[in-house]
Amino acid sequence: MANALPYLVFYAIPFFALLMALEAVWLRARGARAVAQYERKDWLSSIAMGIGNMLVGAAIAPVVHAAMSFVYAHRLSDITMSAQSYVALVLLEDLAYYGFHRASHEVRYFWAGHVNHHSSEHYNLGTAMRQSWTSWLSGGWVFWLPLCWLGFTPSWVTFQIGLSLLYQYWVHTEAVGRMPPWFEAVMSTPSSHRVHHARNAQYLDKNYGGIFIVWDRWFGTFVRESERPTYGIVTPIKSFNPLWIAVHEWVAIAIDVGCFKGARAKLTAIFGRPSEMDALRRSQKRRRV
Repeated sequence: MANALPYLVFYAIPFFALLMALEAVWLRARGARAVAQYERKDWLSSIAMGIGNMLVGAAIAPVVHAAMSFVYAHRLSDITMSAQSYVALVLLEDLAYYGFHRASHEVRYFWAGHVNHHSSEHYNLGTAMRQSWTSWLSGGWVFWLPLCWLGFTPSWVTFQIGLSLLYQYWVHTEAVGRMPPWFEAVMSTPSSHRVHHARNAQYLDKNYGGIFIVWDRWFGTFVRESERPTYGIVTPIKSFNPLWIAVHEWVAIAIDVGCFKGARAKLTAIFGRPSEMDALRRSQKRRRV
C-alpha cells in the first residue's frame, strides 16, 4: 500500500481552481478594493510559477526518491504505520518543514529558492500557487531525509509532504478572519500566515509553521496579527515575468559574490542572513573608496 501512496497535490488541482473562483466571487462582492487583490498579471504570474514548480518537481522527483531510498536503506528502525506512528509522522514532518521554512528565510542560499513565494504584493489563493522553481533543485529536500533515516518509508514521507502542502493552501486568503482561540493556538491559520507574508517590520521572518503554529510558539518566532499586513518583499522586484521571479535572487547572489572582496564576504553573500546584505554591500563600498 505505502508504495502506491499518491502525491496529493496533483489530484487537488481542480479543487484549487474551484476555491480560487469562489474567493474571487467573494472579493467581488466586497468591492473594488478587494477585487484588486486579484490583479490579472500578478495572478497569472502565480499560476505560471505553480505550473513550473510541478514540472521541475516531476523532473527532480527520481533524484529525491533515490536519496530518500538510500537513507531509508540505512534506517535506524522499521516503522510500521499505525494510528500512533502516523501521528508521529505528521508532527515530525511538520517540524522538518518548520526547519526548512525557517532556513529559507534566514539563510540566503535557501531564501533564493523561496523568495518568489513572497514576491506578490497581493494575498489570495492564487498566491499559494506561487511556488519555487529552484528550491528542490538547490537541495531543500534534505530537511526531510531524517524522517527516512528514522524508519518512515519514502512513500509515506512524500505523501505527508503533499498533505501538508494541501493544508497550507487555504491559509493564503483574506476571506477568513481569525479562527477560534483554541485553533489559533495550535494550528497555522490565515491570520498567522498573513503575518508571515507581510513586510511590516514587526512581522518579518515570523510564523513559519506549515500545519501547526506550535513550533513558532516554542522557538520564539510567533507574532500575532495586529496591524493590517502589507504584502510582498522588502525590496519589490516589480516584475510579472515568471522566469525573473524564479531566478532574480540567484542573480543577485552571483553579482554580490563577484563584487564582494574577501572569502568571508563572499561566503556571507551566499549563506548569510538576507537581512544582512544591504549592510554588507555598504561596507564593501566603503572599503573600495
